Amino acid sequence: PDSEAQQLVDRIGAKLVAHVNRMAKYGEPIEYPFEFHLLADEKMINAFALPGGQIFITAALFRKLENEDQLAGVLGHEVGHVIGKHSNEQMSKSGLLRSVGTGIGVAVGGEDMVQAGQVSAMVSQVLATKYGRSDEYESDRIGCWLMSYAGYEPREMLGVLEILKQAAEGARPPEILSTHPYPENRIEEIKRI
Repeated sequence: PDSEAQQLVDRIGAKLVAHVNRMAKYGEPIEYPFEFHLLADEKMINAFALPGGQIFITAALFRKLENEDQLAGVLGHEVGHVIGKHSNEQMSKSGLLRSVGTGIGVAVGGEDMVQAGQVSAMVSQVLATKYGRSDEYESDRIGCWLMSYAGYEPREMLGVLEILKQAAEGARPPEILSTHPYPENRIEEIKRI
């Protein structure tokens, strides 16, 4: 809805993407056609990435950010998901995780199909979220490195996580059942970079 804000998102995204090949594993070039989108959602504080380089940030999160460095942190983190191929990996792992969960559910639940199903779902959820949490930490690291390479202050990522922490106040699931580590844990990890 805001062409000036969209231009800012595009400009910062382009500065970050100019450095993605510094993150390439084994010297393989990263050639995704990255595009950055500011969504008109004024309620949900969120950003996400799709495989192939489509990066989204909601207006609600955009308006909470205090400076360009924090915007670079959000976008860099999402670029990290793309170049880390986290969505691709999650999709390929989901079938395996369901199979492992089913096997454990049957072993624990025995002939009680309801209990076996419940155990299976719980095990699959815990295994999937563990992978999701490690991807979040990796994307935080990649985002900080991209910020630094592009001339932004990586410590501003701490401010982004404080915003996310405040947005998550109240009822939240135990971290082991969440796809994202708690913001306070991510803050501690970033301080170590």
